[in-house]
Amino acid sequence: MNAPLKTSTANTSEVLPLVEQFKYGLDSPICLTWEWTYACNLSCAHCLSASGRRDPDELSTDEIKAVIDELERMQVFYVNVGGGEPTVRPDFWELVAYAVEHNVGIKFSTNGYRIDEEHARWLAATDYVDVQISLDGATPEVNDAVRGPGSYDTAMAAMANLYAAGMRGFKISVVMTSQNIDQLDEFKRIADGFEAQLRITRLRPSGRGADVWDELHPSAEQQWTIYRWLLDHGDEVLTGDSFFHLNALGSEPLPGLNLCGAGRVVCLIDPVGDVYACPFAIHDAFHGGNVREAGFGAVWWDSELFNELRQPQTGGACLSCSAYDACQGGCMAAKFFTGLPLDGPDPECVKGHGEAALAEVDAERTPRPAQDHSKPSAKQQQVLLGLPALRRPDRACDESPLAGMT
Repeated sequence: MNAPLKTSTANTSEVLPLVEQFKYGLDSPICLTWEWTYACNLSCAHCLSASGRRDPDELSTDEIKAVIDELERMQVFYVNVGGGEPTVRPDFWELVAYAVEHNVGIKFSTNGYRIDEEHARWLAATDYVDVQISLDGATPEVNDAVRGPGSYDTAMAAMANLYAAGMRGFKISVVMTSQNIDQLDEFKRIADGFEAQLRITRLRPSGRGADVWDELHPSAEQQWTIYRWLLDHGDEVLTGDSFFHLNALGSEPLPGLNLCGAGRVVCLIDPVGDVYACPFAIHDAFHGGNVREAGFGAVWWDSELFNELRQPQTGGACLSCSAYDACQGGCMAAKFFTGLPLDGPDPECVKGHGEAALAEVDAERTPRPAQDHSKPSAKQQQVLLGLPALRRPDRACDESPLAGMT
């Protein structure tokens, strides 16, 4: 693990607990989320990046390799690659191989449509690469309502290919919604059947997620369901920092990172090289710089925003709540995109404070993402099984991301 940065405590020789060190930031991120493209063959209703069309200014192959070189020097041991659908980039496999050769591990998130038998075998034989298949319903009816027709079958086929190739421990990533919480046990059975690991994450009102937040975010009763289920299964399931706001429900903390890591231990690079403190908050308010200007390290070490986030944070009105130490005030991105102050309650505050605060918010003035790459048509598109032959699109942005493919 990377060494911690010097803290602002009076006694610099003091050895702080690991979580306390996280609060002040590390020399390099533990987990860097990196979106390689906004292009996607799906139009998921809750896409936090509002993906769909490729941005004509996205980083080139050489520019991505240059950032990988810098990450190697910074000893960033792995990155989460996403999008969009990262595998639609013609240079995707080349970039993964380059990262591995330069000691930067890759875990990439995919809807699975390019994980055919050949690529599954390559992945199974390649060290330092992990795969995360997105699945938001344990049945086609639930999954495809959010991710698009055919996406369940595509994801299951990809997992079957990985399993047949001998890959074990790949991830199945589920965004928890009001529609799939009663399928938690079934998600676990699917993961166990493929000898995979289940990863569940929180729905955030980011990107297109803002448009479906009211409909899809879990109810108070469902929050209890998640909490109790994680108490029983959390040691076998990955959650990242998704559910620390639920710690206020009981005396036993949930497994996972129980604080907001934005700008301290995590951040995001978007397809055009912009660096954001929070992977769930692609907005100018969380923009720290661009890798094209002075490289990634300069942003991580010197960004005014990042250094501000590494200072002791005020809990605002939440300080008067007996559960503040347990929940830390909740998710910064969830607050921001629902119009709540960053030192206020989480919109899903289990004590009900978020609901009361939301009643005072002017919905017309809530922040929106910096950009929207959604397809011109709101109609969700069918996922095509099999591996198309790729060539670069004739026009970069104003067409389907699959244009030019056969």
